[in-house]
Amino acid sequence: MRPPSAGSSGKVGSPEVPETQMKHSDINRISLADTAADSVLSRAAADAALESHLLALQERHEDLHRMGAAPKDLAEVRLQIARTLVGLGRGGEAWPLAREALDVFIAAQNFESAADTCDVLFQSDQPHSLSALGQGIWLAVTYPIDPELSVELLSHVVDETPDDADGAAVAATTALFLADMRASGRQRENLMFFASQMLANVARRHSGAESQAAFDLWMERLELREPEKFLVRLRNVVDVLVQDDWWFNRDALQAKLPIN
Repeated sequence: MRPPSAGSSGKVGSPEVPETQMKHSDINRISLADTAADSVLSRAAADAALESHLLALQERHEDLHRMGAAPKDLAEVRLQIARTLVGLGRGGEAWPLAREALDVFIAAQNFESAADTCDVLFQSDQPHSLSALGQGIWLAVTYPIDPELSVELLSHVVDETPDDADGAAVAATTALFLADMRASGRQRENLMFFASQMLANVARRHSGAESQAAFDLWMERLELREPEKFLVRLRNVVDVLVQDDWWFNRDALQAKLPIN
């Protein structure tokens, strides 16, 4: 670094800006600009890939329709088209396709695809998306579908629920319960870890439970250790989400369950 310059009076003048500092500053600006540009380009590339995938799916749907394919096969493609449209931020276009597919899956008793469709309907961010979430959760708990999908649906409740509401605690506890009961192997390890972290975060934001002792007291106070209690409360959460907007007959489906 050069020494500060001196004027005729002998007083020290303003120091010169070091060349190294100027270069470092320039590099930072260039780096930030490059990062922003990369982000835009990355998003543009992702959207282009989704658009290409969407076109291929639409052509596939047209081919199946022309061939007189079975409703379930058409519904599967419609679900994929709807999911892609959601990824492109076109939820309004995705909704009718997914909604139609849901009816086909329910009629075919393909409950895992039906729950998956409810997830897409929720993510389409339309006026009845919360109803779709509630019905997807009902399917995910009632039927032994992929526990990863069940946990994902329940995690949406955590995200949508105010910090001081009990609904998030019930949803997170149910997610941990389903991961424990229905998953196995590496999937069980991953889901148990994710659901445990989600439940701990809910306890922290709900009641400030930071220690293990505080967490245990919180679990006891909210009666989250007994499935026969928290699953009943989950039913109330589902009813709040769905209101009276059910798209299938729950009683008829329950009557066909093996336990009945």
